Amino acid sequence: MQEIFTALDLNNDFETVGQECLASVYSVSDLAASTFGAVGSSIANLTVDLGLASYRPSVHVNQRLASLWFAQSIYPKGWEMPPVWDVVAGDYETQDGWIKLHTNLPHHRKAALSVLGVDAIRDKVTAAVQIWRKDELETEIVKMGGVAAAMRSRDEWGTHPQGQAVASEPLITWGDVRQSQIRNWPASRAHPLKGLRVLDLTRVLAGPVATRTLAGFGADVLRIDPPGWDEPNVVADITLGKRCSFLQLHQPADRKIFEDLLASADILIHGYRPDAVAGLGYSEAARLDIAPNLIEVSLDAYGWTGPWAKRRGFDSLVQMSCGIAEAGMRWANREQPTPLPVQALDHATGYLMAAAAVRAISLAAKGEGLRNARLSLARIAELLIAHPQSIEGKLNKLPSLEDFLELKEQTPWGQAHRLKAAIDIERTPMKWRRPACELGTSTPQWL
Repeated sequence: MQEIFTALDLNNDFETVGQECLASVYSVSDLAASTFGAVGSSIANLTVDLGLASYRPSVHVNQRLASLWFAQSIYPKGWEMPPVWDVVAGDYETQDGWIKLHTNLPHHRKAALSVLGVDAIRDKVTAAVQIWRKDELETEIVKMGGVAAAMRSRDEWGTHPQGQAVASEPLITWGDVRQSQIRNWPASRAHPLKGLRVLDLTRVLAGPVATRTLAGFGADVLRIDPPGWDEPNVVADITLGKRCSFLQLHQPADRKIFEDLLASADILIHGYRPDAVAGLGYSEAARLDIAPNLIEVSLDAYGWTGPWAKRRGFDSLVQMSCGIAEAGMRWANREQPTPLPVQALDHATGYLMAAAAVRAISLAAKGEGLRNARLSLARIAELLIAHPQSIEGKLNKLPSLEDFLELKEQTPWGQAHRLKAAIDIERTPMKWRRPACELGTSTPQWL
């Protein structure tokens, strides 16, 4: 997938080992290997740019492991992770097609149920949805602050104003170069990001994947959430290598702590919509005033231009909107939406965010100034859709775990197996110093 490497100004010369093809209408396993390859290549280049290596180290990606990481990286022993979906979330038939309701968060569930006028009982939701037209229900739920997506075909998305806007955006939008310098950090060949401070303001799922990746090469990742926030069905998977703190940004004392953290951070990763960040008093200009030497990498769901640029969204919703679920349905000869076998848009975006952050660090380390980067799930979807699956096979089946698990990891919930790293960089292992943790369990300060 050359477009990835062109966007990052990297050579596409990593080697793939192991073969895997997740069953899908699109080349999900190739996307997994390519995004991991982008991370590995960016790290390899960084070691040269920092003078830690005299030649570009070799990079190998295990495609089977990459495919597994696109599903989950942790496998509990003697305990279970909570269900991925709540009782209401899912696909429903309307008068004229399908719609997906995403109701895992309480306020999103409340919005959908208020529009439908029913309680959180699936049979009642099913009956209530059937009297609506899909586009009208989608619009009303979004107006109420909820999230939903009508299933559209590729042709429908191609003529939709947002589909046209996304198609015209670059895979990675790079900001203007700022003539500032990044702080020196104690990098080593084994841990090239050791000592770099990454402030993580992300939620499910792409952003946390990006920061988990940076932690795997030594970065000090500090995740900030509001008090009481939880993501029980993914926290054990995506907090690997991080520290996590609570701050209430409506409180003056916590705002002061946050601003001190921001001022001394090297990289900010966030997935807030632009108006949400500004609403907290931290517009782009305000952030630049607090932290002029900061590199920012940000994401959104539906792209940065067009009428849906500020719309809330998730991987599963974008798949419905942009035609992936409808194409999967036809490919599998089914009569209901058929998404990808993994949340590939989230994972691919997360790994490309990490690669973009490392590329920005490389440029800064060479004295070429600081650049921010923006990505979106919808634009990654366009990349994937351009690569249909080239072989047959329609079973949504993940590869075997045999020989791909590390030793046990002790987590707050119990012991678990963790997948081995999918990237092998010569003399630069991808390795995490901390097990997964619960949110809000660390002091909000840099190491």
